[in-house]
Amino acid sequence: MLKNLLKLIFPKLCNGCDELLLLNENVICSNCRHSLPLTNHHLILNNDTTKKFYGIINIEFGASMLYFNKEGIVQKLIHNLKYKGNENIGVFLGEWYANDLKNNKIINSVSEIIPVPLHPKRFKERGYNQVAQFAEHIASALNVKYIDNVLLKVTNTDSQVLKSRFARWTSNEELFTLQNKSTIANKHILLVDDLITTGATMEACINVLNQAENIKISVACMAIAQ
Repeated sequence: MLKNLLKLIFPKLCNGCDELLLLNENVICSNCRHSLPLTNHHLILNNDTTKKFYGIINIEFGASMLYFNKEGIVQKLIHNLKYKGNENIGVFLGEWYANDLKNNKIINSVSEIIPVPLHPKRFKERGYNQVAQFAEHIASALNVKYIDNVLLKVTNTDSQVLKSRFARWTSNEELFTLQNKSTIANKHILLVDDLITTGATMEACINVLNQAENIKISVACMAIAQ
């Protein structure tokens, strides 16, 4: 009775279209779920994610769950996740994508998952890292460690979505630092982020992670810009 009353007073809305969610729906409605532009990168070795890094930096494998287009449903999901406090979006996507990644032999050799970190000031403002729930649920499903205290962001920056690859690479050179290198030495790391645009943020993180001895790095993202 109380639950039904609360739903009447505070109805749950779809994070994709803002329509009311049905009782059996969670985070997004069935129509939006079936409209999500899935990439199926986990099934393709030479996919759009891995191609982002060709000739730039070495990775074992890369995959993004969704394609991102301006004004599209994925943009709205990520916006609601980052700026509206809807962390359940990360949970929803993480649980879904984990089932896909389980079937990838390269990803199955991962032993640790690391999220792209937020600067402490940005974390304090937002209250959470928007990548955390997505990464944690993938780690749980793969039965590997989730580590968020090795890769740190030391320079606070504004949104870089519209910057060129060169400008982003230049501004990202000293964004991150590594501590406790021995924790990830000789390991296969899965680096996780929310969105790949030019790939420069991932590159900066990978360059720093490579300071650890004899590590392999794969990447996974919620979405990649088309």
